[in-house]
Amino acid sequence: MAKQLDYHTIREIFTRFQESSPEPKGELDHVNAYTLLVAVALSAQATDAGVNRATRELFKIADTPEKMLDLGEEELIEHIKTIGLYRNKAKNVMKLSRILIDKFDGEVPNSRAALQSLPGVGRKTANVVLNMWWSYPAQAVDTHIFRVGNRTGIAPGKDVDAVERAIEDHMPVDFQQHAHHWLILHGRYHCKARAPMCRSCIIRDLCQFEEKTI
Repeated sequence: MAKQLDYHTIREIFTRFQESSPEPKGELDHVNAYTLLVAVALSAQATDAGVNRATRELFKIADTPEKMLDLGEEELIEHIKTIGLYRNKAKNVMKLSRILIDKFDGEVPNSRAALQSLPGVGRKTANVVLNMWWSYPAQAVDTHIFRVGNRTGIAPGKDVDAVERAIEDHMPVDFQQHAHHWLILHGRYHCKARAPMCRSCIIRDLCQFEEKTI
């Protein structure tokens, strides 16, 4: 685990990320808060591209909790069966849709606790929805962010909660809104798990990763 980087180094890193990609976006397709919630719930142990393929036609016919319940679990399964753990995810989508109708007037709530009360919605999923839909600077730590945070020293931590706290505590406020997107994209396309592209990395000189590729 790398040592925590100082304020000035982190600011320089995120200045470079910002210059490279001023408005980073999440890669899950959605049309409203509900479809974003469903897409993120489906994305566990699956790629965003795979989820987008599965939901492309689904969200045309089921973009509200009511429409999803009308569609039914078996028909939902037909749409998402290419995604890992699809049967369990289908059950959770149907359950959370019912709860949204019964307890939240069919609307997606915008507190972390309320979101996490829904089946299949953990802290990471809740943080993605809060960040992407309500522009709240929540930090959704996935495997990419965990890896980048620990390799670089941007946000080292023994578990995802520690990394999330490190980002919140050490990230300059003006970068917090987009921080998790910059980190996810950096981990997905540059700081890869098995073959990090250190040679072309824009923060190579600031990174503490000891096993940099030449």
